[in-house]
Amino acid sequence: MPFADLGDVRLFYTDDAPGDGAADGTPVLLVHGFGADGLDWAWHIPALRAAGHRVIVPDLRGHGSSSAPEDGYRPEDLAGDLARLLDHLGVGRAVMFGHSMGAMVVTALALARPGLVRALVCADPGYGQPEEVASFLPALVDGLRQDPHAAVLRMEPVLYVPGTPAFVRASHTRKILATPAHVLSQAFPAMFTAAGAWGARPGSDGPVAARTCPVLTIWADEKSAAWENALLKHPASKAVAWPGSGHRLHEERPDRFLNAVKDWLEELDKLDKEKSA
Repeated sequence: MPFADLGDVRLFYTDDAPGDGAADGTPVLLVHGFGADGLDWAWHIPALRAAGHRVIVPDLRGHGSSSAPEDGYRPEDLAGDLARLLDHLGVGRAVMFGHSMGAMVVTALALARPGLVRALVCADPGYGQPEEVASFLPALVDGLRQDPHAAVLRMEPVLYVPGTPAFVRASHTRKILATPAHVLSQAFPAMFTAAGAWGARPGSDGPVAARTCPVLTIWADEKSAAWENALLKHPASKAVAWPGSGHRLHEERPDRFLNAVKDWLEELDKLDKEKSA
């Protein structure tokens, strides 16, 4: 049954085996962002299965078909849920993909349980917001206290570019409206303005630099990619930019995204083989 009872939360997930005839590769965990759900990755699951990966796609607590406890919406809390899910499924190590808030969640998981993480793939992360963006965050949080759904929908236009497909916009409007108000009003400040939040610089610097696993990050913004490149530690890690992309670049350009990830994972495998030779 595609639900895992993990104490205070019941997570919905899908768990797809590698495609027929595909050689078994490292399992992959695909983690969606704020006010979204695992359907964000529907475009990517078939290709990853065909490449030989077991593909695990959860809905985070409070999102999609998972339960929505009254609290527990910090990236660290969400990472703890995923660690318990992987333990429940008997997965010892995975490549973890995360978009936006999901990139913060998989980063928190890599710091808390490094043995679970083969590598990270981050798509336009929630972390690393520059000063010009961070200055608007307190006002956005104030709006969330009054009418969470309206406040989040007001933020949405800045995440898109003219080339963003209409179905991406429509899909995310519906997902936001389906997310419980208390989840929206807690998860957003937990990333950016609450005590211990690290979504904005310079608070992001420490957690991002502390990751020791290989990391591929694809940003929409070149300056953000340059900022992260200065902090990456593993020799295979890199941050690249796709100028002209919107925030949900993995949904806007799924084929390009998958090709970039495939090429990078192949580079990673080559490095590992060279080290073990």
